[in-house]
Amino acid sequence: MCQVYAGQRPESYEPVTRRLRLSGHSTSIRLERSFWRILDSMAAREGMTTPAFISRLHDEVQEIQGGVRNFASLLRCACLIEMQQARDAGFALAAE
Repeated sequence: MCQVYAGQRPESYEPVTRRLRLSGHSTSIRLERSFWRILDSMAAREGMTTPAFISRLHDEVQEIQGGVRNFASLLRCACLIEMQQARDAGFALAAE
């Protein structure tokens, strides 16, 4: 079991910083490369660039919740939701 987790390629969890604009302000977000890959995929599925996708998500969080204390954590959790939904969809297809 530990080999699955401990045997990861170091590049997958290497932190990567990207600069973008949120609510008109220039900022940077630092996430592990694996999370950026998932966010890139989510944005592409929506027909958006990753910065535009993240900016829209940020605006929606502001509107719905009035803000968020740790936006990077919200992005990581969004990636987990994405992966869980993909897994659940795979299970549903396998059951048919």
